[in-house]
Amino acid sequence: MGRARALEPGHVGSHDGLLLLGAADVEAMLRGRERELVAVVSDAYRAFDRGEASLPHSSFLRFPERPRDRIIALPAWLGGRFDAAGIKWIASVPENHARNLDRASALIVLNDAGTGRPVAVLEGSLVSAARTAASAALAASVLAPAGRCEAVGLVGCGPIAFETLRFLRVMRPELEAVVVHDRLPERARRFAELADRVLGVGKVSLAASPSDALTDRALVVLATSATEPHLDDLSACRPGAVVLHLSLRDLAPGVLLGCRNVVDDFEHATRAGTSLEGALALAGPDGLDCTPLAAWLRDDPAPTPPQDRPIVFAPFGLGVLDIALAVDLVARASGAGRGMRLPDFLPDYWARRVEASPVRTTA
Repeated sequence: MGRARALEPGHVGSHDGLLLLGAADVEAMLRGRERELVAVVSDAYRAFDRGEASLPHSSFLRFPERPRDRIIALPAWLGGRFDAAGIKWIASVPENHARNLDRASALIVLNDAGTGRPVAVLEGSLVSAARTAASAALAASVLAPAGRCEAVGLVGCGPIAFETLRFLRVMRPELEAVVVHDRLPERARRFAELADRVLGVGKVSLAASPSDALTDRALVVLATSATEPHLDDLSACRPGAVVLHLSLRDLAPGVLLGCRNVVDDFEHATRAGTSLEGALALAGPDGLDCTPLAAWLRDDPAPTPPQDRPIVFAPFGLGVLDIALAVDLVARASGAGRGMRLPDFLPDYWARRVEASPVRTTA
């Protein structure tokens, strides 16, 4: 297990071989760094907003007999201070819960942008959850007025919701109460127990229905694995509530026509069967109130959030965020000597040909 040598400017990773970072390494380098990771995500959004990125549409591998299952490829290059490329390959199989397995599993391959060579492979589901949670906490920080997030309603009690709550507790210190709902009551009870024991949320209660979790909330997190909309009313929320629609497909498209919609990227967020894609089909581009989150991150005066209707943040989950966090983690791992290195993973083609060739002699 070697340490990285100094690299040329604009290069990431190490020339000492491919770095492998498993779940234990990734988790150790994520924990306790919520504010730092939100700053990394914010920098990634800013670079993307400046056009310092290449972000093809995600590719969905689907299974004809299992419509809820999918594996998604998210390739991206992110410039600015990151200057790295890569891809996240993430599977979502909701029925894994019945197998006592996590719904999502993933890996991230990070490439040096200068040479194109892969420099690291990281466990990706923890990175994906952290960047989603950091993105949501960033949105809550800039969209919700100070002091309005003393309680949050959570619908969906999986890892994404738990990590989002972890980040919200740091970024919105006034948050002191949580109301949770899940279609599986036992999962909601376990979530409530962990929110109290692990995150120190003293006031945790269970909601009998999704609408009960929304009632009188100024901050709502929707983080289910739903593939079809099942919520058609946000009127139970407080006026001007911020709804973090992380699952993208919980809300009926018609609901969004009466909301201020905020996205990470309009073209990405309005495809792949999202609620916003349905809203766009109903209203057309001119009938949909939609603003990028980057508008609140620029130096220009930020838009004024409406106080009379919900603000719905629906992040598609851009691959540039995965690359940004991967760059951060690889740099930290290289400096700390963490992970496993495979020095001979990539071939030196011509050197191997020479080594394999018999030595010719002359008579």
